[in-house]
Amino acid sequence: MADAQPAVFLDRDGTLIEDTGYLREASAIRILPTVPAALQRFERANYQRIVITNQSGVARGLFPETTVTQIGTALDRLLATQGASLNGLYYCPHLESGCTCRKPLPGLILRAAAEQHIDLTRSVMIGDRGSDIAAGHAAGIPGVLVTTGGRTYDGPKPDAIVPTLFDAAEWVLRHVS
Repeated sequence: MADAQPAVFLDRDGTLIEDTGYLREASAIRILPTVPAALQRFERANYQRIVITNQSGVARGLFPETTVTQIGTALDRLLATQGASLNGLYYCPHLESGCTCRKPLPGLILRAAAEQHIDLTRSVMIGDRGSDIAAGHAAGIPGVLVTTGGRTYDGPKPDAIVPTLFDAAEWVLRHVS
C-alpha cells in the first residue's frame, strides 16, 4: 500500500503510564518520564502511535467499557499538554485467553494496521510484558521490551531490552525504519 505508514504499537500500563493495577479513574494516570519526548520523536519520524492494551477489568465487572475510553481521552489530553500525541487506542475488554484480540494474540495489532493503513514491515510493538512481545512477534513485527514496569520478565526473547520508552524510540529509529 503506497500510503501506508510505519507504526509503533504501544502497551499502555507500564509502558506509557505507571501500572497501578486496574486503572479506574483518569485522575490516577501518571505518565512515565520519557514518554512525551519519545512520542514526539516517533511523530517527527512519521510513525503512527497506536495504543494496544488488554483491559480485562471490563469483563471482570470492575469498570464499564466507557471507563477505558474516558481514560484514553484523559491520557490524550495530558499528553497534549506536554506536546505529544497518540493516533489511536485499541483495547481488548475480554478475559478469556482464546479471545483473538487479547494479547499475546495479534488481533488488535492486525486490526489497527488494516484500519490505520499501517506498513507492518516497518512497525514495532513496545511493551513491558511477555504478552506484548509475543503479540508483536505473532503479527510479524519486532518486540521491544521496556523495563519501566519494574516487573520480572517472562516471555519470548525481545528484539531489544531498553530502560525507557525514549531508549526504545532510539532503538526503533536505528534498527527498524
